[in-house]
Amino acid sequence: MPPEVAVSGSQTVLSDSPATQASETAADQALLQQVALGNSEMMRVLYARCAGRAWSVVLRILGSRADAEEVLQETFLEVWRRARQYDAKRGGLETWVVTIARTRAIDRRRSLGTVARVIADVASHPPLINPVAPPPSEVTEQWQDRKRVAAALRELPREQRTMVELAYFEGLSQREISERTGEPLGTVKTRVRLALEKLSGLLEEPVWGD
Repeated sequence: MPPEVAVSGSQTVLSDSPATQASETAADQALLQQVALGNSEMMRVLYARCAGRAWSVVLRILGSRADAEEVLQETFLEVWRRARQYDAKRGGLETWVVTIARTRAIDRRRSLGTVARVIADVASHPPLINPVAPPPSEVTEQWQDRKRVAAALRELPREQRTMVELAYFEGLSQREISERTGEPLGTVKTRVRLALEKLSGLLEEPVWGD
């Protein structure tokens, strides 16, 4: 977008002059200082200014409004915690907030994708005798993954665990799960998402069963 201009007599003054930029930078830093101090009114000002762009980026990355809403909330919590760290020399305020939002959204997508792949891999390798024995290191890794997934699944609420088992161990689509359980499709999607989110946290570090 071209810079706005203000016309005074026969002179045209660019609104993005060094003096104007310095003034805006000072205002941004003052705003974040108030946010860091817990000023809720200034936090609302910051949210109104930056949330639109951050939301667009997060939703585009995740594709789920529910996930995007959660990541947007996490973004502004992080902005509040890191407000004192803002460095105007590295970019504008909105760019800083959008960068935090993008990073959190990418982390969420990777986390959910990773745990889904681990569960799918475990489900595709049932503990049966294979006529062509894999290398011992692969057997050990599969056994460890199975133990971790089993332990993590035990930590889920029953209704979420059921959804994961039907999706990954029986290979049902979310629509098929809805038809089998009688739960609305939206409920199935929500429970699968919540289950994967919790499992992603449980599987970040080795979780061993009894």
